[in-house]
This record gives sequence, C-alpha cells and structure tokens, in this order.
Amino acid sequence: MSLGLIIALIYGILAVAGGLVGYLKARSKPSLISGLISGLLLIIGALRAAQNIASGLWLVKIVTLVLILVFIIRLVKTKKFMPAGLMVIGGVATLIGVFAPG
Repeated sequence: MSLGLIIALIYGILAVAGGLVGYLKARSKPSLISGLISGLLLIIGALRAAQNIASGLWLVKIVTLVLILVFIIRLVKTKKFMPAGLMVIGGVATLIGVFAPG
C-alpha cells in the first residue's frame, strides 16, 4: 500500500473519530452522520485503490476535495483551528499523497 493511501486511511479514521467526538461533545447528529459517511467513504476508497481499483482512488480524491472545501468554509466562519484547520491540513496532506507519483 502506498504512502498516499495510508494517509487517506488515516484521514478517513480521523473523519470518523471527529464525527463521533462532535456527537459526544455537542450532541451533533449532522457531525456524526457526515463524519461516519465521509470517513467510511475514504476508508473504502483507499482499500479499493490498494487493490488497484481505479474508482477507489477517484473516491478518495473527490471526498477529500469536498471535505477540504467544507472545512475551509467552517474555518473562515468560526476562526477556530480545531477541528476545521486540522481537517484542512489532513485533506491537503491526503491530496498530496494520492497525487504524488510512485
């Protein structure tokens, strides 16, 4: 498994964990649902890409781009680094990893 896919798996786990934390701290069902869905899509995409299924890599790229946009908007609105800033950095690292040659 490539480093980019490992980063994508970690980003997916981070999204799931963030959704759970958002629910536990603020009882935010939207946070739970979006964290679980986006995280699971990232994990599934990375595992499929590791099996050389091209749709898996595209799934990782698309979900990551959407998450980056969502968290940039949230960061601008709240001006709080956690969790939005962390997720933006994680998303950029994921994109760099999956677009890097090799």
